[in-house]
Amino acid sequence: MKTLAKTFAAAALIAVSTFTMAAGKPELSNPKKAVVNLSTADLAIDHYVAVMTEGQSAGVEQLFTADFSQKVQASEDKTNSRSEVISFLKKQKGEQLNCKTSTNIVQESADYMIAKVTMQFEGFTKTDLVTLVNDGGNWKVSQSINSYK
Repeated sequence: MKTLAKTFAAAALIAVSTFTMAAGKPELSNPKKAVVNLSTADLAIDHYVAVMTEGQSAGVEQLFTADFSQKVQASEDKTNSRSEVISFLKKQKGEQLNCKTSTNIVQESADYMIAKVTMQFEGFTKTDLVTLVNDGGNWKVSQSINSYK
């Protein structure tokens, strides 16, 4: 009877682990072709945070508008183009930042949203003011302004 119980327990563990692995997100060999659901502003800002803090690179190109720009306010202000940001984010694939992140919606309408993303690191805070626009039914990030404290 003990052998039968051990056999069923082992079978159950194997089944659970198999289902868990199958339910996991598949690693895409070409993240450029990955399609991410950006049908709502909330989905878009959640994906933006995941791209910035968790190293997700799937769908990164569809996340930003064609005229996207990133302004970094620091000792020397810098502006990064869409292609520079996308290139940087692709290099950061899989890199997870060690920070606590919070998102607050500053303003929202049917066609745009402004969100404040705060990333609390040990020793400093990065605040990212993100503007999203509804671009033909998909929400995209059109501008990002970063500041540090």
